[in-house]
Amino acid sequence: MLLQMAVCARLCGVGQSRRCRRRQRHSQDQNSDSEVDMDDEEEEERVVGKMKDEPNGSSCQNRRGAGPSGAGGLCGSADSAGPPHPQSLLDLPPELLVQIFSSLPGTALPNLALVCKKFRQILNTETIWRRRCTEEFGMRDDLRKMETVGMSSRDLYVKLLHPYRHILGLWQPDIGPYGGLLNVVVDGLFIIGWMYLPPHDPRVEDPMRRRPLFRIHMWEKNKATVECMYGHKGPHKGDIQTVKKDEFSTKCNQTDHHRMPGGRQEEFRTWLEEEWGRTLEDIFHEHMQELILMKFIYTSQYDNCLTYRRIYLPPCLPSDLLQPGLFKGTYGSHGLEIIMLSFHGSNAKATKLTGDPNVPAGQLTLEVDLNRPVRLPDLETQRNMEELSRLVRGVHEEAQSASQVRDAPAEGAEGSDSAPPAGAEGVEPGEPEPQPFVLPLGVMARNEVYPRTCKKCFYGTGLIAGHGFTSPERTPGLFVLFDGDRFGFIWLELKSFSLYSRLSDQLPHAQAPSMQRFEAMLRNMQSWTS
Repeated sequence: MLLQMAVCARLCGVGQSRRCRRRQRHSQDQNSDSEVDMDDEEEEERVVGKMKDEPNGSSCQNRRGAGPSGAGGLCGSADSAGPPHPQSLLDLPPELLVQIFSSLPGTALPNLALVCKKFRQILNTETIWRRRCTEEFGMRDDLRKMETVGMSSRDLYVKLLHPYRHILGLWQPDIGPYGGLLNVVVDGLFIIGWMYLPPHDPRVEDPMRRRPLFRIHMWEKNKATVECMYGHKGPHKGDIQTVKKDEFSTKCNQTDHHRMPGGRQEEFRTWLEEEWGRTLEDIFHEHMQELILMKFIYTSQYDNCLTYRRIYLPPCLPSDLLQPGLFKGTYGSHGLEIIMLSFHGSNAKATKLTGDPNVPAGQLTLEVDLNRPVRLPDLETQRNMEELSRLVRGVHEEAQSASQVRDAPAEGAEGSDSAPPAGAEGVEPGEPEPQPFVLPLGVMARNEVYPRTCKKCFYGTGLIAGHGFTSPERTPGLFVLFDGDRFGFIWLELKSFSLYSRLSDQLPHAQAPSMQRFEAMLRNMQSWTS
């Protein structure tokens, strides 16, 4: 109640000074585990439900402050001999109160309804809740459709949007080494979990594909209903459980809807067409067939009963080489995979969001040393794999030596200054001139359509491992920046080339709150699959 009195006093322009109120609010925020967000959903629904249903609310007279009349009591009437200015919110016109309450976050409105009967009546106004749905969840035109079927904005906010707000954003499913990318958004009058799938191999620059895994709506009995969207028989009963902070689970209650009349063979053919855009007969490589069949057997056993962990988009700084974010990349016979590019001082890191049995999701697939740029030779020399390998390996040896010197005891620090690596120069300020680029002969590329000019090249390492993530090893390679949305990596050991292209999808509720939180998330991702 003290909190509501402080809120109302602030809105009326009376009470404590702004500085004192700010200190009080800061102290309350630090001491509250829910961050004034009312994490106890059951209690909040009980409170919000009373806003309309409770017939005999407490009157404003019972909630008047203990001070004398006219001293700024919360709901007391102004003294006739007092100043002409309003002494409480009740002296303001109802339409102005609607505007004031509309500007408050929705999480504060249930407690505000407890202040007095008039507040509770005003908080029944649809304008208030319509604005909260719009500003907090981006709903606009969909609200009109909702109101035509008799659903109120307040019910939508209280029973659907607010209870499930914690699952909005990006998530990585726990599907062994394969991982994935789930985006939970408010989509029309639904909350939908979209699984993002890379385009069919090797069309890395095509847009992402989306598949709905679950949805939540309020069409039945005016309460939130969870439906599983997996399979080919339409929506059916499902469930969502919040396991702990930044983690939730989905469960299908009717897995028979996932089965197909033709049995596992028909399910596999359908999955293969959706996943790869071809039939098994079209895939001539025997090892690739084995990998595809293994993935189907492993992933289909979950039946959409999965656990998801929250992931963030990396923060962006003006000094970054290019805008960080999500990219699709070619990974040989494993097909296309999704990685997250982020910058950490003089290093760039690419972390897998989807993975394979060799290098699973969550692992650091690429690491680039931005302090070691590489000047490419002429085109004729670039075509010679041995010459390019010699150039990059020379930088690799310099980097290894410098790393050993840094890790040496302090008494050996006198010789820590090393000469610039061969083929490397300082990063030049400003936009560099494009330079011709061609892949060396003998380097395998899934996508032959790659840019023939690049902006910059840097020494980096790529992670390779045996099946089951055995004997992982970081091997030297060349990071090639083509433009703001595309880059590549030449794996010297594998004699292969990966081309990466940016995801252009809008991903709300996904930005990292801070660099510290983002780096902690990266460490956790590696531990999930290590």
